[in-house]
Amino acid sequence: MSSFVDECNINVKAGDGGAGCVAFRREAHVSKGGPDGGDGGDGGSIWFVADLNVASLLAFRDHPHRKGDNGKHGSGSNRHGARGKDLEVPVPVGTVVLDHDTREPLADLVNPGDRWRAAQAGEGGRGNARFLSNSRRAPSFAEQGEHGEERWLRLELKLLADVAIVGFPNVGKSTLISRLSAAKPKIADYPFTTLEPNLGVVRTDDDFEMVLADIPGLIEGASDGKGLGHRFLRHVERARVLLILLDLAPYDGVSPEEQERVLLQELGNYQPDLLERPRIIVGSRVDMAPDHSFDGPTVSSMTGEGVSEIVGRLRQLVEAARQEVPVGEAITIHHPVSSEIELTRHDDGSWEVLGRAARRAVALSDLTDEQALAYAQTRLQQLGVNTALARAGVQTGDEVRIGDFAFEYEADA
Repeated sequence: MSSFVDECNINVKAGDGGAGCVAFRREAHVSKGGPDGGDGGDGGSIWFVADLNVASLLAFRDHPHRKGDNGKHGSGSNRHGARGKDLEVPVPVGTVVLDHDTREPLADLVNPGDRWRAAQAGEGGRGNARFLSNSRRAPSFAEQGEHGEERWLRLELKLLADVAIVGFPNVGKSTLISRLSAAKPKIADYPFTTLEPNLGVVRTDDDFEMVLADIPGLIEGASDGKGLGHRFLRHVERARVLLILLDLAPYDGVSPEEQERVLLQELGNYQPDLLERPRIIVGSRVDMAPDHSFDGPTVSSMTGEGVSEIVGRLRQLVEAARQEVPVGEAITIHHPVSSEIELTRHDDGSWEVLGRAARRAVALSDLTDEQALAYAQTRLQQLGVNTALARAGVQTGDEVRIGDFAFEYEADA
């Protein structure tokens, strides 16, 4: 049986752009043809796509790396390199994407088909034909392809269910959900254990469906992380309705009233608005407690007593909740790549120029080439890099880095 995995780390590396080409036309009876080096192709980006056919994050546990295709290099006769193919990575509906280091939320894929770009592809470099000008009739340089974005991300799954069944360990939640899911002939059951969330689909005679999630047993202190509390409570967050299951015949003598107090306390401590969700409180294992004094609906997962009533009540609550709550929209926090020039100083006294435009200005095939170096200097001047360095107080002899290029700064005379 496969394990249910609801949290993992993943490394994404988008494809690099292909390099531009340095080439010149070769024509009969023409001693010097013009530049005709083609552009490199863009790399392939990596996209996360919410897919109903993916139930957990198991695929990433042992294989956490995903890599996009690189773009092809340009060639002569103005032939451009092919673009790398984007990589679509299917993830479960309900997946939350977080920054690996800061745990800042980046995307929330709540609907089937929701897409989010996890890594931006590198752009292809321009061939020497693109650098032709009145003053540069035979450009002897081209651009290297841009590196694709690479980073580690954190994925966490929050189950999407109409009903979350919450109760103490060994209260009978797994047995109940199997009984509820087996109450009608058209059923989709999922394998489960007591250490994993368990999903079941209840379908009634008139084809009404609702998804139930059995949340593994909570204990007092779960909202503070005791046991595996936070991991399991996360799956309650999206449920429309809560079914609080109380054991009427507890082995450890904890009364149903005390169970209810603890469960509601833990839910409220974890996320206060959970206490505002529609809920039904049900007494479990009534067949083992015939003399109970519980005032509310009861059920026996073993005999089936009370199952039909519970299904009916849950349906009413779910239908009402669906009318009030619109279909979830994917929440994405965009972090656009800044084209502005930014400077940062490192502990070793060196300076670094940040900004995509500045990196592209020095991403040339050969900066020892006089034409290439002159172009890079002009482009950096146009971007305001020289002015920014002077204003920041960079001194002659200080090391300055732009991407992979490093040089000693020399102040203008």
